[in-house]
Amino acid sequence: MTEPPASTQGQGYAAAATTEPDPRRWKALSVALTAGFMTLLDVSIVNVALPSIRQALNAPASALQWIVSGYALSFGLVLVAAGRLGDARGRRTMFIIGVAVFTASSVAAGLSPNAWWLVGARLLQGVGGGIINPQVSGLIQQLFSGAERGRAFGRLGTTIGISTAVGPVLGGLILAVAGNAEGWRWVFLVNLPVGLLAILLARHYIDPVTDPEPVHDLDPLGAVLLGAGVVGLLWPLVTQQWRLLDVLLVVAGALCLVAFWWWERRQEVSGRIPMVRLSLFARPGYGAGALLGALYFAGFTGVVFVLTLYLQNGLGYTPLEAGLSLTPFALGSAVSATIGGRLVSRMGRSLVVIGLVVVGLGLGATDLVLGGHHGAAAGWWLALPMLIAGVGGGLVISPNVTLTLANVPVHQAGAAGGVLNTGQRLGTAAGIAVIGSLFFSHLAATGDSGGAAAIGLRATLAFISLALVVGIVDLARGRSRDREPQPASGSPAR
Repeated sequence: MTEPPASTQGQGYAAAATTEPDPRRWKALSVALTAGFMTLLDVSIVNVALPSIRQALNAPASALQWIVSGYALSFGLVLVAAGRLGDARGRRTMFIIGVAVFTASSVAAGLSPNAWWLVGARLLQGVGGGIINPQVSGLIQQLFSGAERGRAFGRLGTTIGISTAVGPVLGGLILAVAGNAEGWRWVFLVNLPVGLLAILLARHYIDPVTDPEPVHDLDPLGAVLLGAGVVGLLWPLVTQQWRLLDVLLVVAGALCLVAFWWWERRQEVSGRIPMVRLSLFARPGYGAGALLGALYFAGFTGVVFVLTLYLQNGLGYTPLEAGLSLTPFALGSAVSATIGGRLVSRMGRSLVVIGLVVVGLGLGATDLVLGGHHGAAAGWWLALPMLIAGVGGGLVISPNVTLTLANVPVHQAGAAGGVLNTGQRLGTAAGIAVIGSLFFSHLAATGDSGGAAAIGLRATLAFISLALVVGIVDLARGRSRDREPQPASGSPAR
């Protein structure tokens, strides 16, 4: 099937170029990003509340682990299938369903009578978050085109950067205001007014216009194989246990992903609609961008993880103080993500490479600071290098998403965004598993929290360096493609 011209792709409100785009599209984006922020915030905000949850609910260590890891598991499990459903059934519909599930489960979490009820609520929260997030990137593809799309993804990058870094700050503030005994409940209940408002505004501002494929062919076997593969890989990473059963789960997960790949190829060759068109990975920049995103998130999330542990466990900072120490990272990311969204259409993949270099410089400076300043003032000394790392991060996240999805047809944007998000979740889990293992093993051997943090930072630098290599290779390939003779205008579209 011939794809629509690039000039008409992504215009959900105005189909013709002769019509001025409806200004509601920016309000629709704000609604989508608010819900996305809420789901990403819940990845980190709950960490500072774990001691209060343990005391209030008499929660065993296994339940606390599942409160954190269960959210990540169910989140990653549904991403691609939810994106595919959004492509087929309409992104507004799936967005509202996702927000409703997330909001209801947040209330259930806040009212939990015991620890295992809270675990179940967190699993449902993850499902809601996994439904919401691919709709956000799909809506950006649907509603915006050209340079506007880059600016929209810039706002998405700002949302990702701030939500990751600001979680401990907001969690600490809520606990400080509401008290340790019941404050943990408000960490979840605060989502209720936000979720209800997001549903009301989504119905008003997000146009139900979509370009669905036939809804009778949703590839349920593909969904099962992919889900089993993702869970098999994520399980030991998020639980950070490597018993024989966990190793077998990784092997089974890898085999399910191989079976998924074979099944999807068979679906596409036979003319049926697969959950993920594997031809996506042949599009310029998509495969490399997805890999770069996974590697970057492995390092990016690890920075916050390591420094939060160091500041609280090593230096005795309160959760709020530790969160405030990481605020420069969030601020730098927020500012540069907006700038990156405006520059990406002109600079392309070179902007991502520059951003990765800046991140590396900031993390290298952070490592030097940890080596020279181990006192209570370390948080102040970290401000400048973390600001630099944040500035670099803002030039990576949103431009990479923009470029990775640039050649994806709008009617496949949800599934493509789901694959991209799944890679980021796998990268996040792998990064925390590797970096956390290095941190705790060094701490147990030496008792030196500063040295353990430095080891963890060097591991994050390794992930960032790998992402930089991928970015440079993709940049070189892009320039090589640009030098190749272009087909005649009458040639069929690929």
